[in-house]
Amino acid sequence: MRRRARRTALAALLLAAGATACLTGCRSGQGDTSSGDTTRSAGSTASAQSAFASPSASTPTPTPKEPFTGLTGAQISERALKATTEARSLRMSGTVPDEESGGTIKIDIALDRRGDCAGTMGMNGQGEAELIKTGDTLYLKYDERFLRAQSKGEPQADTEALVSLLAGRWTKMSAGGADAKEMAGFCDLDKLLEDAGDSDDGTPTTVTRGKATTVDGTPAFTLYETDGSERNTVYVATEGKPYLLRFESGSKQEPGALSFTGYDEPVPAESPSGEVLDLDGLDGMTT
Repeated sequence: MRRRARRTALAALLLAAGATACLTGCRSGQGDTSSGDTTRSAGSTASAQSAFASPSASTPTPTPKEPFTGLTGAQISERALKATTEARSLRMSGTVPDEESGGTIKIDIALDRRGDCAGTMGMNGQGEAELIKTGDTLYLKYDERFLRAQSKGEPQADTEALVSLLAGRWTKMSAGGADAKEMAGFCDLDKLLEDAGDSDDGTPTTVTRGKATTVDGTPAFTLYETDGSERNTVYVATEGKPYLLRFESGSKQEPGALSFTGYDEPVPAESPSGEVLDLDGLDGMTT
């Protein structure tokens, strides 16, 4: 008889549309100790962000080392959850589904416990927006494709005016303002990790061991988390702290993959140089 396991979310709200990526961690002692399954990485990591170099595509490859000897899949998952939720900063990149549009959200963002962040996001392959939050200020820069895609259905004159005003230009607003609240939520690492540790939907989940592998050259171990007919794949670091390295969804309804890197590293969140459009007061420019 399968025990109840804690099913956790290691990624918070990604866009105002409400997309989420769920990474699970088992809290109860499962009895599974091994599995002969192997896996290949699905998808690729998100695009480069101007403030930092983009990671290479995650392509796990088998290695002979067999770590976590004597531990069950649930015990390894528990260790990974603890290490990950204690991180001071991290970077997540990959793709997740957008429930509202039925499309895909692509993200690459680094964030820390101070609430600072820097990265990029895009929807359905239609352009990209850059995001920086430092202190109480949120900075955003949209490319033309992103603005046109998000303005679909609006009068042509309004769309052209918006593109003329914002495309390729840094803007800023108070992170505490109503217009910035949801976007600034991307940068709330405390909330993301709190949800990871505390969320529990009572879903029975079985965690089984896979094999040693590598993710972007980092030694890792594969875990399979089975929930009903769905099986997600999780990669855990085997050197240093057992951080979560990558999650691949096995759900047809919510496909996607996220890579996690940059643990405890400084987040490159710096105010943009040059001219910045102040959206809280549209009648002036700041430099």
